[in-house]
Amino acid sequence: KKKLSSEREREETKLTLGSSCLQNRTKLKTMSLMFASPVVTPTVGSFTFSSRRRSNYIVMSAVRSNSTSLCPVLTKFQKDCATPTPYLREVANAIANDMRAGLAVDGGGDLEMILTYVDALPSGNEEGLFYALDLGGTNFRVRSVQLGGREERVVATESEQISIPHKLMVGTSEELFGFIATKLASFVAKEKPGRFRLEQGKKREIGFTFSFPVKQTSIDSGTLIKWTKGFNVSGMEGKNVVACLNEAMEARGLDMRVSALVNDGVGTLAGARYWDEDVMVGVILGTGTNACYVEQKHAIPKLQSKSSSGITIINTEWGGFSKILPWTIFDREMDEKSLNPGEHLYEKMISGMYLGEIVRRVLLQMCETTDLFGQFVPVKLSTPFALRTEHLCKIQEDNTDDLQIVGSVLYDNLELEATNLEARRRVVELCDTVVKRGGRLAGAGVVALLEKIEEDTKRMSSGKRTVVAMDGALYEKYPQYREYMQDVLVELLGHKLASYVAIKHTKDVSGLGAALLAATNSIY
Repeated sequence: KKKLSSEREREETKLTLGSSCLQNRTKLKTMSLMFASPVVTPTVGSFTFSSRRRSNYIVMSAVRSNSTSLCPVLTKFQKDCATPTPYLREVANAIANDMRAGLAVDGGGDLEMILTYVDALPSGNEEGLFYALDLGGTNFRVRSVQLGGREERVVATESEQISIPHKLMVGTSEELFGFIATKLASFVAKEKPGRFRLEQGKKREIGFTFSFPVKQTSIDSGTLIKWTKGFNVSGMEGKNVVACLNEAMEARGLDMRVSALVNDGVGTLAGARYWDEDVMVGVILGTGTNACYVEQKHAIPKLQSKSSSGITIINTEWGGFSKILPWTIFDREMDEKSLNPGEHLYEKMISGMYLGEIVRRVLLQMCETTDLFGQFVPVKLSTPFALRTEHLCKIQEDNTDDLQIVGSVLYDNLELEATNLEARRRVVELCDTVVKRGGRLAGAGVVALLEKIEEDTKRMSSGKRTVVAMDGALYEKYPQYREYMQDVLVELLGHKLASYVAIKHTKDVSGLGAALLAATNSIY
C-alpha cells in the first residue's frame, strides 16, 4: 500500500468525506473568468440487455461485503484522491519551483524547460505562402497557408491528412522521410495557382511540428532523443530531424526548406497569438498533455552568454512532474504496467489516455470485494484500457432518473450486466473522483505558469489581460473536467487576479502556428 507523506496526511485529516459526488456544486457568482469552450452533449444509444455465456465471467470465491451501502474501496480511494485548496497551493508552488530549477540548468528539476528558440512571435503582419507539416502519430498532416498581412490575414488555406504505413514507423529514417517528402511534393503539385502564390525567386518554407522528444539546438534544428507513440525508426537517435527532412525533400526535387522546428504546444500558442496578442500560455489537454509559455530571457540563467533581452517560448514538458502528487495504489499499479514506468506521473493523472484506466482498476477491486455488481467479475473488466475517458464523460453526463446511460456504458464496454441503481451511483461517484482530481491538478499547473509569468511581468496585478490557449479533446469534450480545472484558478489566484485571466479553446491552430513561425523565421 502506498505510504503517504506526512504533509498529505495532515491535509487529509481536515477532509470530510461525503458518500455522494452527485450534488450540485455551488457556483462562485463573482467569478469573472472568460471561458470560450463548447458544451458537448454525448449521443448514447438505447440500453438493451442480451444473454451472455457464463464463460465470460470469473466466479469470485473471496469473501465479499454483503452491504451495497458500504464500499470501503471507493471511500478510501476518494480520501486518497482529495485535492483541497491548501494542498493544490503546495502542488502549484512545487511545479513553479521545478520550473525555476529547469530554467537554471538542464536537468535541474522534473520539468525539462526546453529552449525552443522561438524568439519572434506572430504579429499579424506576415505575408506570403508558407507551409506546415505535423508529424506526431500514425498520421501526418500537411497544410498550406497564404498570408495577406494585417488587413487580409489568412487569405487561403488547404490541408491534407496522410496515413503512415506501419512498416515505415519501424523502418529506416530514409524510408520514413522519403515517404513524407514524396507526399509533400504531391501536395504542392495540386496547388491551385489562383489561390496560392509563391513569390518569384523564393524557396518554399515550412514549419515542422515534430511531436517527439527532441533536444533543440536552434529554431531550425534539433536531435531526436527517443521515439515514442509506436515509432521505432532505425538510425535516427542523435540525428538532426530537420536535416533528415531537408535531405529527403532535396532528393525528390522539392524546392522547400524547414524554417522552424516546433512541437504542438508551441504551435498552439503561436497560432492563438496571431489572433490575440495577449496569449501567453499554450496548453494541450488531450490523450497526452504539455504546456509552454512566454518567458523573459533575463529570467533564464541557462541561456548563459546568449542574448538576455526580449522574450522566448519555453516548452515545459510538464507531464514529467512527479513531486507531492496524490498517488494511490491504483496509480502505482497502472504506472508499473505502463510503457514508461516511473516517468510522466503528472501526465498519468491528468491526461485523457489514463483517466478511464484508473477508473477500471478501482472498479475491478470494487467488483472483487463487494456484491455491488453481483457475484461475477466480467473478464472484460480485467482488460487494460477497456474503459476510456470518453466513456467516463458519457457516464457523468447521464441525467436520466435511473442512470440508464451509465448501465449501458458498463454493459457495452465491461460486460457488467443488470447493475442496480445503487451500483450505478457508485460508478458515477468513482468517475467524478478521478476526473475531479485530474482537472484540479491540471488547474494547479496552469496557475503555476500564470504565477511564473506574473513574477516577471506583473501583467495581472497591473490589470492586463492574460490568455491561456487550450487545445485537446479532453478539454474540448469533457465539461466536468473543464469546470474542475477552471475553479482552481479562482481558488489559488483569488477573484481579482483571476478576473484578468481568459482561457480560450483554440482548436486545431497548431498547424497555422507552425506555418506562422516559418514566416516569422523566414530567411528572406
